[in-house]
Amino acid sequence: MSPPNKPIVVPALVPEDEAGPKSLNPQGWPRPKGYANGMTAQGRVVLTGGVVGWDEMGRFPEGFVAQARRCFLNIRAILAEGGAEPRHLVRLTWYVTDVDAYLADAKALGEAYRSAFGRHYPAMAVVEVKRLVEKSALLEIEATAIVPN
Repeated sequence: MSPPNKPIVVPALVPEDEAGPKSLNPQGWPRPKGYANGMTAQGRVVLTGGVVGWDEMGRFPEGFVAQARRCFLNIRAILAEGGAEPRHLVRLTWYVTDVDAYLADAKALGEAYRSAFGRHYPAMAVVEVKRLVEKSALLEIEATAIVPN
């Protein structure tokens, strides 16, 4: 039996380098850190709505990184329901209530990201908003994945 919050990993039928999205980085541009300039992929699209960092009971942990970690796990669970894995992500759009909180602990945020998604970095945007529908939410993320045919 798998430990809680640890998804079961099923081996890919197609080699990973042929089976998933490809990062787009124009020649001569510096390589981005922690995101991609663009992505290309073919296959079945799996979309999430705005995902927040609450648990199954609707409780939010304290702090931006803790909510982000939970949000990433929630996205993984939704992707799995659609037959997708983090390596299929092509876009993440972050809505944050405080960009300074997003920037405050990049190391811990990066560790939380990698613990959920590995070293796969899709195209991303971060937008500061006045507030989110869930008043206790510090961030909300929309995810787009493309599962190869």
